[in-house]
Amino acid sequence: MLTTSSFPVAVAPVTIPVRELLPWAIFTGLLLLLAIYFVGVEQGATSLFPGMYIHEFVHDGRHLLGFPCH
Repeated sequence: MLTTSSFPVAVAPVTIPVRELLPWAIFTGLLLLLAIYFVGVEQGATSLFPGMYIHEFVHDGRHLLGFPCH
């Protein structure tokens, strides 16, 4: 006789407390805002850094995301 079952055993989901998730969510949000700034705003009159180095570095990303630049 067959003594093992082929049905999967139910596993309880792991809960993630919001207290542990919130700092990572804030950190990720700040990194995304910083990336959007450099890709979308850092050029011309509003630039914080002199020259066009950052603009040229993210130039293709600007067009991919739909930001106008020229």
